[in-house]
Amino acid sequence: MPFVTVKIARGHSIEKKRHLVEAITNALVTSLDTKPEWITIHIDEFERENWAVNGILHCDRHRGRHDETGR
Repeated sequence: MPFVTVKIARGHSIEKKRHLVEAITNALVTSLDTKPEWITIHIDEFERENWAVNGILHCDRHRGRHDETGR
């Protein structure tokens, strides 16, 4: 019984989430030869201010804010 947690930034539409869980379910059914009703998917949304890559908060990166190093 697969249990999948997907961590994504808050703000995706319900339509995108539906597409996401359908795609994940189909991939698991195919790759694990399991039944879709046995698959549980949890979407964990986080605020962009709580996520950083290369030392830059995601919320700042998308506002074009970074230091003089160009990171």
